[in-house]
Amino acid sequence: MIKYKVYIKAFLFALILIGLFGFANYKNETRKIIASEIVFENGEGVFITKNEVNGLLVDILGNIKNVKKKKIALRILEKQIEKNDMVKKAEVYVTVDGVLKTKVFEKKPIARVLVNKAAYYIDSNGNKMNLSRNHSARVPVVTGVMGNDDVKIVYQFVNAVLKDSFMKQQIIGINLRKHVFFDLKTRMGNQLIEFGKLENVDKKIKKLKAFYQKMNKDKSIDKYRKINVEYSKQVVCTK
Repeated sequence: MIKYKVYIKAFLFALILIGLFGFANYKNETRKIIASEIVFENGEGVFITKNEVNGLLVDILGNIKNVKKKKIALRILEKQIEKNDMVKKAEVYVTVDGVLKTKVFEKKPIARVLVNKAAYYIDSNGNKMNLSRNHSARVPVVTGVMGNDDVKIVYQFVNAVLKDSFMKQQIIGINLRKHVFFDLKTRMGNQLIEFGKLENVDKKIKKLKAFYQKMNKDKSIDKYRKINVEYSKQVVCTK
């Protein structure tokens, strides 16, 4: 008999727990949104504003306040925001106190491509990215790109060459010639750097650094029109 009483108590306790869990879940799902908060990965939006993100939310939810949590499809909201060309990723969730929080991760441009009268960015994943009306990124301007294969090799070049702090600071222009040769425009001086193919990158950068150090020391940086680092163990200059 005692054994059965223990089972009954355990069963009743389990029912109480299930009831409390169900009630808490019901209260949570029927909780109304009291506010909306938009935050950015780096603290502030550069290419897309909070108002623009809020507009994307309103397109689906209408008036966000007083909407019940259970009526909000969080993943659908995330996908809607991620459709924006400036957004890499979005995370949307509701806090226990009823605040709809949206965290936005913006795309990061690494180069700006000019094609005829049009322009677009290449982002950090190697994909095309439209220009933003809110901000213009300070990245190298690229010419000579003819198609997607050229975009890929420019992406490889930027990741291989501009990871060097000196090159990242100095290179302001990149011209892709015949789909494989790179000509560079620097911030320092008016020379055209004939970098050549994407090979022996570290050696070419090392030679270029040494040459610029010598030119600065000799104060001869403006004497040359072209600097070619394609050849092994030498730098060829044209006055």
